[in-house]
Amino acid sequence: MTGAGSGIGRALARELAGRGTDLVLADADSGALRDVSESLGARAVPTDVAVPEEVEALARVAEDARLVCLNAGVVGRDLGAPWEVAPEDWDRVFAVNVGGVVNGLRAFVPRLLAANHPAHVLITGSLAGAVTFPGGGAYGPSKHAVRAVAEHAAMALAGTPIGVSMVCPALVATGMSGEGVDPSDVAARALDTIEDGTFAVVPAEWQDAVVAAATRLATGQQPEPPRPDIP
Repeated sequence: MTGAGSGIGRALARELAGRGTDLVLADADSGALRDVSESLGARAVPTDVAVPEEVEALARVAEDARLVCLNAGVVGRDLGAPWEVAPEDWDRVFAVNVGGVVNGLRAFVPRLLAANHPAHVLITGSLAGAVTFPGGGAYGPSKHAVRAVAEHAAMALAGTPIGVSMVCPALVATGMSGEGVDPSDVAARALDTIEDGTFAVVPAEWQDAVVAAATRLATGQQPEPPRPDIP
């Protein structure tokens, strides 16, 4: 579990611990990671997911993993239009959000394939990767890339014992946002995908907006800010 020190990652860890899962937790924030791991009796591996060698070291510790949660993510400092985002912010957001997923796949998938047991990779995406919002800096573009990587991985692993799913929440009450749904609700639904075969979980009120955005793109129309379908 990457990004386990807070937010959705911490909620996933708690939910899995409640199900009796043996956990190996990772986060770049060693203090937050220690607090969560000690409270759950889990192994802790401080990890910067943007560094391939650190993710490889995590995979060696979790050699027998059957569920890999690639959850770590950052919003970034600059939240304006693309040209208003500093180069270093683009680099860091993509290194963590996209690189963290790619590094996780590179480190874990060959091991899972070699084990040849049923296993699952759960990726934390975002609604911002299913539709495009104005502003938000590098975060939205990075999550669009995460979605593409998740889809690519799912297709590449079709016919193997390894499943892939992705959760795409809207606002979640975490360190990234002071408002939104409870991360424990997101965690519970995310884990349901392992059993029910769902690939992506998109909030019901935003599903029409995702379809509308895809239709506008396919028919050449100018993009518009997405809006939820709220009765």
